[in-house]
Amino acid sequence: MTAQFDAAARAKILVRTAFQGALGTLDPESGAPHVSLVVVATMPDGAPILLLSDLAVHTRNLKADPRVSLLVSEPVRPGDPLALARVTLTGRIARTDDEHAYRRFLARHPEAAEYAAFPDFGIYRIEVERAHLVAGFGRIVTLDAAAIATDLAGADELVAAEEGAVAHMNADHADALSLYATGLAGAAPGDWRCSGLDPDGIDLVAGHEAVRVPFPQRVTAGGPLRAVLKSMAEQVRGG
Repeated sequence: MTAQFDAAARAKILVRTAFQGALGTLDPESGAPHVSLVVVATMPDGAPILLLSDLAVHTRNLKADPRVSLLVSEPVRPGDPLALARVTLTGRIARTDDEHAYRRFLARHPEAAEYAAFPDFGIYRIEVERAHLVAGFGRIVTLDAAAIATDLAGADELVAAEEGAVAHMNADHADALSLYATGLAGAAPGDWRCSGLDPDGIDLVAGHEAVRVPFPQRVTAGGPLRAVLKSMAEQVRGG
């Protein structure tokens, strides 16, 4: 029996694993759309975050009108590009000084550390209002923001512990991270590291490839997180 298509889950994966996207803003003088290439990371609740310079046209535009769109897709591969699954997010964007946002962005894009501290750069968070998913024939779905967000209710302990947990996994459990990527996400072997944790899953990166491994159940605290991560590694080792 063919598994039922889960549009929300597919959209979530696309956003969580995106390295880059096309950002659409509105020119304040002409009202015309302006599209630019940006690199993307996410917050624990799944909201996209971008590192933008005040010198860029798109930053000038969004300061005048915060309405934006962001298109992300599967990694490009040989063949028809229109066969790639993609999702367009629409909403409003604003700068954030949340240190958690800087840390998560640099965990996904460590090379950005060279210029992230420049005074003209800042982290911007998109508050998604709607998502439009195109994932194949008959799989075109418009979703509201709640459908693709990760609920953080009751997960304050996990969010607070995330930085330490990520550092611990990268320093002491590289073997387990590789098992998650290859055994649970079907990725090729590589120098996999953790870039983020949230109640629904773990994000892994190797170079400019990313995978998302959902947890078997929702996790909201450090103790259950350790138990789930251990269980996942044992699952792969057990075949």
